[in-house]
Amino acid sequence: MEEILREAEQDMKKSVSYFKNEVTGLRTGRASSALVEDVKIEYYGSKIPIKQVASISVPEHSQILIQVWDNNAISAIEKAIMEQLNLNPNTQGNTIRINLPPLTEERRKELVRYLSKLAEEARVAVRNVRKRAKEKIEDMEGISEDEKKRLLERLQKITDKYIQEINEIAERKEEEIMRV
Repeated sequence: MEEILREAEQDMKKSVSYFKNEVTGLRTGRASSALVEDVKIEYYGSKIPIKQVASISVPEHSQILIQVWDNNAISAIEKAIMEQLNLNPNTQGNTIRINLPPLTEERRKELVRYLSKLAEEARVAVRNVRKRAKEKIEDMEGISEDEKKRLLERLQKITDKYIQEINEIAERKEEEIMRV
């Protein structure tokens, strides 16, 4: 019985963790290495994230600096940044600079809509975990209805906790995006 709740909680934690990771990459008014580190590039026949072939830093609030370790990866990184992020990188030797333009009000609202979509997907993932655990609890034999009810109440409390965490992360990120 406890195993079902433990498993459900672990799966819910994974959903929240994935959501946090997705939200970190959302661009706000400030530059962040998270914006580019997971961008995939074509490198010797396979797709890998930029962070595996370069170091990424943020020297200024609106600039990202990428120090590429292998000169063969520079053109692939430039291409990926232009295609996936719609930004224009400036290259000097093995250094790529990305100057981020300030966000317009319209772009900020777009990002908030996308953030809301991500948050809803995370909440749905948590609810799906609850649904699977609930079915397992209801299908259990050899325990009383009262015990099933207590387990279901505990499951709901765990679910509420993770839904609340998703909501808080989304609210903080929305404030960050809308801050000028």
